[in-house]
Amino acid sequence: MAFFLVSLGVISPASAAGNKLNGVRIWAAPDSTRVVFDLSKSPDYSYFTLTKPDRLVVDMKSAASGIDLSKISNNSKLVKRVRLSKPPQKGTLRVVIDLNRPVSANLFALKPTAPYGDRLVLDLADSKAPSKTVTPPKREMRDVVVAIDAGHGGEDPGSIGPSGMYEKKIVLDISKRVAAKINGTPGMRAVMTRSGDYFVNLNQRSELARKSKADLLISIHADAFTSPQPRGASVWVLSRRRANSEIGRWLEQKEKHSELLGGAGEIIQSADSEQYLAMTLLDMSMDRSMAISHSIAHDVLSDLGHVTKLHKHQPESASFAVLKSPDIPSILVETGFISNPGEERLLKTASHQDKLAKAIHRGVMRYFEANPPENTLLASRGSVKHKVRSGESLSVIAHRYGVTVASIKRANKLKSDMLRVGQQLTIPR
Repeated sequence: MAFFLVSLGVISPASAAGNKLNGVRIWAAPDSTRVVFDLSKSPDYSYFTLTKPDRLVVDMKSAASGIDLSKISNNSKLVKRVRLSKPPQKGTLRVVIDLNRPVSANLFALKPTAPYGDRLVLDLADSKAPSKTVTPPKREMRDVVVAIDAGHGGEDPGSIGPSGMYEKKIVLDISKRVAAKINGTPGMRAVMTRSGDYFVNLNQRSELARKSKADLLISIHADAFTSPQPRGASVWVLSRRRANSEIGRWLEQKEKHSELLGGAGEIIQSADSEQYLAMTLLDMSMDRSMAISHSIAHDVLSDLGHVTKLHKHQPESASFAVLKSPDIPSILVETGFISNPGEERLLKTASHQDKLAKAIHRGVMRYFEANPPENTLLASRGSVKHKVRSGESLSVIAHRYGVTVASIKRANKLKSDMLRVGQQLTIPR
């Protein structure tokens, strides 16, 4: 069947329509694009694609446009332009997305949430683009890889401060500073789940970290509350309840077992008791990831406390979706309350952002210097130094680094278990 599309004027009357197209926003990511239709009501819509040339056609019943589509800001490599076309019947608004190449499309409606009203969202992905897998350079000793996740982005502004500052911008600025400090550390490398103002699906964020073979995922946010009083930073880890539900979900995806469990996954696929073996291994993997997450969270909190007020002095647990990966230690850092006028002003300054980035970097570095993953450059450096802090004993320090009290005493030629605050200890591998 042949389709004949006749281009109409850029503005159509909206007086007789029940729904009105008030705006179109285009958010471009490297291999995908989100197109958002701002509407006066929830849409009743259908869509189809055409080829030669490639187009996506969206029909909205009882709708009309009140905007000039030729003036839409567009920096997408997938979308050529957005225009109106002759509708199949009176009262229907037909919008055509002219494409530069074939795409896979996912359309869904969103209910009003500040600062937006009803929306129809079109997520377009390059159907011919190969999936990006970031791999470390081939060498015997690899870098420790840290995935930095700047929260929100694009269509999702996150929380909005009293002066109108968007959370998505502040956390991207801080994330870039953290990534720069990690990339400037020999033996470490940062990857970012988003590097610009576009939205990345929450499930895709942990997948990007996994494809990059990340040793840690740090999601960076700015907190908010209904009143302006609360302030201070906090660090969150995955709750045990959410962890258990995630293990159950992963168990159902047998094709993912090899991805999560490596060679063990391939072995257990042919075993009669595959589900029980997989459950045991996934549970062990999650326990290990959560233990590492808690340890890093404590280190990061300790350093954040030197540069900003803490809202919570101990790591908190929650069911954040971005933390749910069973095989990647993950933490979420709330850098402060954007809803607090004074803290919002601080969060906007380059100097405060840099202090926060340094604190996060120091906390991460302290953990990985003490506990470097196998076959990493950090692991090849031999012993590390530890500065004794108030309340620490030899047994506490030995437990933290996974060594014996006797080995610490031998390395430092200690004749007793007495320590002093500020004392530098050599911690043997």
